[in-house]
Amino acid sequence: MSKRDFYEVLGVSKTADSKEIKRAYRKLAMKYHPDRNSDDPDSEEKFKEASMAYEVLSDEDKRSAYDRMGHAAFENGMGGAGGFGGGGNFQDIFGDIFGNFGDIFGQARGGGGGRTRRGSDLRYVIELTLEEAVRGCKKEISFTAPAPCNTCDGKGAKDASDIVTCQTCHGQGQVRVQQGFFAVQQTCPQCGGSGKQIKNPCPDCHGNGVKDKSRNLEVSIPAGVDDGDRVRLAGEGEAGGAGVQNGDLYVEVRVKPHEVFTRQGADLYMDVPVSITDAALGKEVEIPTLDGKVNIKIAEGTQSGKLLRVRGKGVTPVRTTMKGDLICRVIIETPVNLTREQKDLLRQFQDTLDGDSNHKQSPHKKSFFKKIGDLFD
Repeated sequence: MSKRDFYEVLGVSKTADSKEIKRAYRKLAMKYHPDRNSDDPDSEEKFKEASMAYEVLSDEDKRSAYDRMGHAAFENGMGGAGGFGGGGNFQDIFGDIFGNFGDIFGQARGGGGGRTRRGSDLRYVIELTLEEAVRGCKKEISFTAPAPCNTCDGKGAKDASDIVTCQTCHGQGQVRVQQGFFAVQQTCPQCGGSGKQIKNPCPDCHGNGVKDKSRNLEVSIPAGVDDGDRVRLAGEGEAGGAGVQNGDLYVEVRVKPHEVFTRQGADLYMDVPVSITDAALGKEVEIPTLDGKVNIKIAEGTQSGKLLRVRGKGVTPVRTTMKGDLICRVIIETPVNLTREQKDLLRQFQDTLDGDSNHKQSPHKKSFFKKIGDLFD
């Protein structure tokens, strides 16, 4: 038995109440439990030491005896509480500490049927176009995964009479293993926690109740899904085996890049190329949307980068009824491959602008030179 002071082990004072002791032990148990520290051989000893300290200090009679006599109170069977070591049920300690937190360290709690098991969840990535994601669609997917055996209908045995109660755990799904001064509950190694054994296993699945199968499923993709969203198909995951619940299938959405639109939440974005003359003089331009074509007005003197909003032409995301907008970014195109005549006309046009000393026709240029002047001043 550890000779360190139990109060020192738990890191509490000798006047600590039961709540402080329980809180301190819980912290240490979570930190040093062997299942969480398989690569640290010292953690098991620290865990046992903390558990020993808690068993004494959490019991009023044992704590009183320890306060009077120290460790000697529990040597040679001494102590009013019947001594220490060997009689304690470690499962009860965790029940007291963690309440109904369930399988904290991967070991089963409780009796009468073993731990709740289920097959593994599966993930399937599906690619959609932007239109399919926005409007919703049905897709057929194919994959291979463990599924209930056809021969035994997933029972693991052809005849139900071949399934009997496990003789090792007597149907509990757990066995108690003595480890030094305390006992822990572990999943029964014979039945794997099911509480059942099969006398004559199915020849096709060898008693597992599952076999790898190719499966085809039709998946309904709801309207408004976005990249990274998942659709859950309950019970369509990996089969858990005889008497075990199936896992779930999660279909994860990947939206392909679109040639025109970019989605951000409920809104769609697109670039609208506009010529210099149309931007300068103003014009009505026809643009595409996911619902058809619409016209937007390019105001006279529109600058490159200006955002124009088209209400209600975006996306209605999943879990909301609010439809987003289409945001159009104006991109002023500089003409290329000009003829000599066109270049001459542009130079003549530029000469008319050079006389604008107040930059009334080039507001950004005026602002730019003002900032430069302020910078150097």
